[in-house]
Amino acid sequence: MTFHGFYNYSVVMEAELTALDDKISQLVQLTQKLRKDNSQLRQNLASVQSENKRLSEKVNAAKARLEALLAQIPEGSE
Repeated sequence: MTFHGFYNYSVVMEAELTALDDKISQLVQLTQKLRKDNSQLRQNLASVQSENKRLSEKVNAAKARLEALLAQIPEGSE
C-alpha cells in the first residue's frame, strides 16, 4: 500500500468516525430530550390522577347529599 493509498483510507475512516460521532451525539441529545419529556409526562399524569381523584370524591359527596335529600321527600301524597 502506498502512502497515498493509506492517506485516502485514513481520510475515509476519519469521515466515517466523524459521521458516527455525530450520530452518537444526536442519539444522546434525543435520549436526554425523551427522558425530560417522559419525566414531564409522569408529572402531568400524577397531577391529572390527583385531580381525577378529587373530582371523583366531590361527585360521590354530591351523590350522597342528593340521596339523603331524596330520602327526605315523602312518597306520593294522596
